[in-house]
Amino acid sequence: MTAVVVPEDLAGWLAGRAGRLDTLEPGAPVADLEPLRLALDGVRVVGLGEATHGTREFFLLKHRLLRFLVEELGYTVLAMEASVAAAEAVNDYVLHGTGDAAEALGGMVFWTWHTREMLAVVEWMREHNRAAPPERRVRFAGIDPQYPAASIEWLARHLGEVAPAFLEPLAALGQTRLGVDGPLDPAVETASRRLEDYLNARCEEADAGHGSPGEAVVHARTLRQSAVLASRPMRHADPQQTVSAVRDLFLADNVDRLLRDPEVKVAVWAHNGHVMTGHHGGGPVPAMGRHLRQRHGDAYYALGLLMGEGEFRARRSRFGRPDPRKPPVRNRVPRADDATMVEARLAAACPYDHLLDLRAGERPDGVARWLGARLHVRGFGAVVNRFTYKLTFTPTVLADDFDGLAFIRSGTCSTALPAASR
Repeated sequence: MTAVVVPEDLAGWLAGRAGRLDTLEPGAPVADLEPLRLALDGVRVVGLGEATHGTREFFLLKHRLLRFLVEELGYTVLAMEASVAAAEAVNDYVLHGTGDAAEALGGMVFWTWHTREMLAVVEWMREHNRAAPPERRVRFAGIDPQYPAASIEWLARHLGEVAPAFLEPLAALGQTRLGVDGPLDPAVETASRRLEDYLNARCEEADAGHGSPGEAVVHARTLRQSAVLASRPMRHADPQQTVSAVRDLFLADNVDRLLRDPEVKVAVWAHNGHVMTGHHGGGPVPAMGRHLRQRHGDAYYALGLLMGEGEFRARRSRFGRPDPRKPPVRNRVPRADDATMVEARLAAACPYDHLLDLRAGERPDGVARWLGARLHVRGFGAVVNRFTYKLTFTPTVLADDFDGLAFIRSGTCSTALPAASR
């Protein structure tokens, strides 16, 4: 394997700015994260990315980062790339101790979060909330409209005799899996808008003193977003009509709803491909982070998490189609050895776990060229192609896509909780 050579000016800049991480253990002191205090001054939304959904060390580091954001910087919401509807059960647990944490994580359907590492995050949130004053308690919120079965069930209980007429056309939304099932008939979207209009009208009546259906409006909005997603194709001549474009727009919209309280500060836990401030794969579709940057400017900070080498869990597909019945498996990637890969340069210049702020400070000419060049990073979602995943790279221009990076030298697989094969 060829050693990667880093130009002297870039190597010096990286080594001078990289903050060594003393440990990844969530319960350890957070003094090594202190440089983030200055980097996040004036920031209300931090995007905590990850190159894979199945790497244990990313969970551990984000747990530490969440502790720092909450305990030191006053953040009060963890917004997850997870079901808006199903995440309410997790929120009930972290705020009130209601139910069982592991069962609530499993109920979110995303196997990616049904791990021992995520359970530790949720249990820490619960312990924090036990002692925190009301204004410092931390909420757990989903921002993804997928898997809205809990919203359908809630509305079925509260809409009375009109429930069947509104909800029967939407029943398929509770089982639809993006990327596995084909698009639903556009009539589903029409039915969801009819329900939302009906409840919005009732909400206007409530303003005149007839009782508040506000929670019902929230569930109806989730169903409408889910219906739009489920009726969109994965590919389209107009990229803005695809699932990817609409999903990231809704992710950003749902973060913004959490920010309506001017005192709220939000940590967003999602894939690098969502938190980045550019476009998916360098194409025409804006990522969630792009929307948030356009709306909030420098009050949004995108932190990408990268891994030099190691393992991660993901489902494998054949001929482009995953089998949801098969559990995630171990996948391995070798050490990056191409100078166009960001991970290779970071590993060569700073061969230890570290944080790197890309916003502040001077940028010598060589550094500016590197940050503005078209480079590559590794990025794997919940599904990878079994034959080609090791050769899959995502284009990036760091100056356009991220405000900071966290680099982990080597990763291992996240730890599944029992019955996590959803």
